[in-house]
Amino acid sequence: MHLLNTLYVTTPESRLRLDNDTLRVELEEETRLRVPLHHLQAVVCFGHVSLSTPLMHRLAESGIALVLLNANGRFMARLEGAVSGNVLLRQAQHRLATDDPPRALALARAIVAGKLKNQRQVLLRGSRDAKTAEERAPLDRAAQDLAASLRTLPAADKLDTLRGVEGEAARTYFETLNRLVRADQREAFTMNGRTRRPPRDRMNALLSFLYAMWMNDCRSACEAAGLDPQVGFLHALRPGRAALALDLVEEFRPFADRLALSLVNRGQIGVDDFDVREGGAVALRDEGRKTVVVAFQERKQETLTHPLFTEPLALGLVPLVQARLLTRCVRGDTDAYLPFTTR
Repeated sequence: MHLLNTLYVTTPESRLRLDNDTLRVELEEETRLRVPLHHLQAVVCFGHVSLSTPLMHRLAESGIALVLLNANGRFMARLEGAVSGNVLLRQAQHRLATDDPPRALALARAIVAGKLKNQRQVLLRGSRDAKTAEERAPLDRAAQDLAASLRTLPAADKLDTLRGVEGEAARTYFETLNRLVRADQREAFTMNGRTRRPPRDRMNALLSFLYAMWMNDCRSACEAAGLDPQVGFLHALRPGRAALALDLVEEFRPFADRLALSLVNRGQIGVDDFDVREGGAVALRDEGRKTVVVAFQERKQETLTHPLFTEPLALGLVPLVQARLLTRCVRGDTDAYLPFTTR
C-alpha cells in the first residue's frame, strides 16, 4: 500500500541488515522488526543508524530508495539504483526551465498560489474555531492579507517579484501562526519567525522535521513520475539542491503546519520532547520523533477531495498525483499546472 510502503527508522544505534528477502532491524543485538522487501518502496533513516553493505546493494538492485536524514530530519543523502525515468520528459523539463521563461514563470506562479491558498485555509480554520472576536480578528486580518497577496500574483512578471510576494506572505503567515497554539502552550511553543539550520525554538524544530518528511515524499513522487528532482521552476538551481521537489512540497507545507499545531494543542508533543543545545539549537528527542512519525503516517491515510477527482483520495497519494500533473504540464499536454488546495 502506497501509504505504508516507507519504513522510517528513528531509534538511534539501530542496525539494518539483509535477511534473505527481508529487511531486519536490530537494536542491542536483538531483532526488533522484520519487513519483507517487496512491501517497501523507501527506507528513511534518522540520525545514527547503520546499514549493512549487502542490504544497501539489495535496496539499490530492487529499486528501493534509501534516504539518510540527520537527527533533525534534514536531508543528508539518498541512495538509489539506475535511473529509468523518461529521458524525453526530462529533456522537456530542462528546456522548459531554461528556454521558456513565460511558461516556467506561470508554473512557479501556480505553485505559490497553491501554497498561499492552503496557508490561508489554516488561518481561516483557526478563525472559525476561535472562541472570541478578539481571538478571531487578527486571524481574519492575516487571511485577508494573504488574499491580497494572491491577487497580486498575476501581475508578478518576474521570478524575483514572485518570490518577493511569497516571502512577504510567509512573514505575515508565520507571525500569525502563534495565535493558533493553545494559550497555555504559547510560551513554550512561540515562534519568533521561521528559523532553520538550526531551528531556534520548539515549533520550528517540529515544523522542520515534518517538512523534511514531506520533502522526501515529494522527491520520491518526482522520481516516480520520471521527472528530474534537481530542476525546478520556483526555486533556483543549486548543486545538491532538489529544486523541483522543493517546488512541489510548497503546497504541502500548510498540511505540516496543521499537524504540528494538532500535536501541540492535543498534548501529544510537549516541552520534554525537545533538547535545547549549546548555541540555541533545538531538536526533537527520539521519543518525540517517533510520535511525530506515527502521526504523520496516520495523517497521510486520511482521505480528502481532490479538485480533479470525484472519489476521495488519501493525502499520502496526493504528491504522486501532483507529480503526474506536473509531467502533463511539462509535456505541454495541459496549459497550466493545478496545485492541490483544500477548504
